[in-house]
Amino acid sequence: MPEPFGFLVIDKPRGMTSHDVVARVRRGTGIRRIGHAGTLDPMATGILVLCIGEATRLSEYVMNSHKVYEATILLGVETNTYDADGQVVATADTSHLTPEVVEAALAHFRGEVQQRPPMYSALRHEGHRLYDLARQGEEIERQPRTVQLETVLLNMALPEVQLLIGCSPGTYIRSIAHDLGALLGVGGHLTSLCRMRSGSLREPIGWDTLTTAMQDGTWRRYLIDEHIALADMPALYLDDQQADDVLHGRMIQCVEHKAAPLCRAYAAGRLIAILESQGADRWHPAKVFHPDEQSS
Repeated sequence: MPEPFGFLVIDKPRGMTSHDVVARVRRGTGIRRIGHAGTLDPMATGILVLCIGEATRLSEYVMNSHKVYEATILLGVETNTYDADGQVVATADTSHLTPEVVEAALAHFRGEVQQRPPMYSALRHEGHRLYDLARQGEEIERQPRTVQLETVLLNMALPEVQLLIGCSPGTYIRSIAHDLGALLGVGGHLTSLCRMRSGSLREPIGWDTLTTAMQDGTWRRYLIDEHIALADMPALYLDDQQADDVLHGRMIQCVEHKAAPLCRAYAAGRLIAILESQGADRWHPAKVFHPDEQSS
């Protein structure tokens, strides 16, 4: 019997790593092929998308989506990890800060922003994770990356600031906390973070609910398919000849969605491929899924 194909959108509890969640769902479901689409730090809560079975091959597309977070930043206290799980490395008086000064600083976190990743991150340098190097006391030069930010002030009760942040993939919210504190000259760190939205996904399953469903064997009711998980990616519905070409790795021609870089391709109601635009109405199969490998 084919293994399940789909996604679980989970409300990750605070204190669990993304790897912890994957490991527990593997044990609870008996499914070995499970991955996640976008790491959440142990301190963070909110939407964590798990990819089940062959859907693990779609994780990069789920990951490469716009995210929305609710974040709380404590100004005046800097930590080595940029969040509340780290060690305090500096403190400063914040009594001189005013809402007007903080609001003016937040303008620097809107639109296109150059962001330097934190040392305590899973990025690699010469084969080593940066967080491993950081724990050994090493500091590696990190090149800034361009991110897109939509930052809205939700509440300000200085020295705490609560923000709603929409961002492009690869953004570090911890770095926003650190950089805001640095810009204000007092330091700062992230004290809470909740991922509210990942692409089109915004309604997660509670962890306790999923745990109960895994125990009684009803967890599959919470699986969603790629129509929902990849709703922002347009779909192409192929005729028999086009489907045969795609399933055999051949390029096809189609005028629909020609402005899109990627499309989902369907035949007989089943996802058979992710197609990549080659320009001039031509599409190349980037990933092929044989219908008999899928089971919802």
